[in-house]
Amino acid sequence: MDMKALEGVRILDMTHVQAGPTATQLLAWFGADVIKVEMPGRGDITRAQLRDVPDADSLYFTMLNSNKRSLTLNIKAPSGKALLEDLVRQCDVIVENFGPGVLDRAGFTWERLQALNPRISYASIKGFGPGPYVDCKAYENVAQCMGGSASTTGFEDGPPVVTGAQIGDSGTGVHCVVGILAALLQREKTGRGQRIEVAMQDAVLNLCRVKLRDQQRVMRGPLREYPNEKFEDYVPRAGNASGGGQPGAALRCSPGGANDYVYVIIQPQGWEPLMKLCGREDLITHPDFAMPEARLKHLPECFSIIEAWTRTQTKFQVMEALNAVHVPCGPILSTQDLIEDKSMYERGYLVELDHPVRGKYVQLGCPINLSDSPVDVQRSPLLGEHTEEILAWLGKSTAEIDQLRAEGAI
Repeated sequence: MDMKALEGVRILDMTHVQAGPTATQLLAWFGADVIKVEMPGRGDITRAQLRDVPDADSLYFTMLNSNKRSLTLNIKAPSGKALLEDLVRQCDVIVENFGPGVLDRAGFTWERLQALNPRISYASIKGFGPGPYVDCKAYENVAQCMGGSASTTGFEDGPPVVTGAQIGDSGTGVHCVVGILAALLQREKTGRGQRIEVAMQDAVLNLCRVKLRDQQRVMRGPLREYPNEKFEDYVPRAGNASGGGQPGAALRCSPGGANDYVYVIIQPQGWEPLMKLCGREDLITHPDFAMPEARLKHLPECFSIIEAWTRTQTKFQVMEALNAVHVPCGPILSTQDLIEDKSMYERGYLVELDHPVRGKYVQLGCPINLSDSPVDVQRSPLLGEHTEEILAWLGKSTAEIDQLRAEGAI
C-alpha cells in the first residue's frame, strides 16, 4: 500500500466552523492523524447548523471533517486540562481558530506549549493581524469585505458583492496548511516547532493581489482593459471583465435558463474564428474590429455580435465549437451541473459516502493530487467516536477512562 505523505504526523485539531477544519481536513487527506477535540455533548457548532436530516450531523460539518478522529474533551475540568497536556506532548501540530486569547486564558500560551513539547508547532487562524482590528470578530463575508474582494466585485452601477467562493474561510485554511507544512519541513533542520499565524483579511487580500496591482496602476490613469467609462482613484467594480488584458464576458445561451451562459474570451488570434462562427466574416478585416486596440473601443458591440450566435446554442454546444477553434471559454456550471457530472466521480473528486446516521451524501475529494500518496476519502466522525481509542493510545485504562467521564472531562 502507498505510504501517505504526512503519515506519522499527528495534528491536534482544536478548530471549529470552516476556516480551521478546512486546513485540518487537507492535512488528514494527506495522511496525518488528525484528532479533532470537541466539547462533550455539543461538539463543533456546525454539527447542528443547517441540518437537513433531523438529529444527524449537518452537511456543513460532514463536508469539512472527513478522515478525522473525534475526541470529546472539556479543558475547563482539571483532568481534562491534564489530558490536553498529554496530547500536546504526543502531537506535532496544534491548530486553533478560537477568538483572540482563548487558549492563552486557559493556560495554553505558546510558551507553555513549547515547554510541554519543543517540537510542536502552533497554528492560529484569526480574523485580523496585529493592529486596530485584532480583537474584532470575522466571518466569511466580513473577511471578503475587509480584504478587498467585495469592493471590486459586481457591476459598476450596483452595490459591492461577495463571491460564492469561500475565500475568507476556506481560502484562509489553505493558506494555513502552507504555513504548517513549511514549519514541519523546517523542523527537520532545527528540531523545533514554531508559531504560525494566518489572518483572514490577509488571505483574502493575497487572493486579490491583481486588484492591488491595478490599484497602483489606476493612480496613474484609466485601466484600459476594464469596460468602465469613468475611473476614480480606486479599482472599480467591472462586472465579468477580468481586467487581465484579454476581454471576456458571460453571454446568454439557449434555452435561456438562470445559468445558461458561457464565458467567452476574445484573444487576438481568436477574433477571426469567432467571426466565422458568428457569420460575420465582414468584421475580420473591418478597421473598427480587426485589431485588439480597435476592439477595446467597441467591446459591448463585439460581445453583442457573439451573443447573437451563442443564444442559438446551448452552453455545452458553444464550448465544443469554441474549443475546436482554440477560443477560450467556459460554460457557467451550476452546482446541480457539477454534482451530476459523472466525470467528477470517475476521477474521484466527488465521492459518495455512507454516514451511519444521515445515510449517503456527496463529499468533495482532495483538490491536490500526489502521485505516490493517493487520498482515500472517508466519512466525518461521529461526536466522540474515537474518544476511548485515543485515550487508550495515551495509556489510559478502562477504569481511568470511566473516571474521566465521571469527572466531566470527556
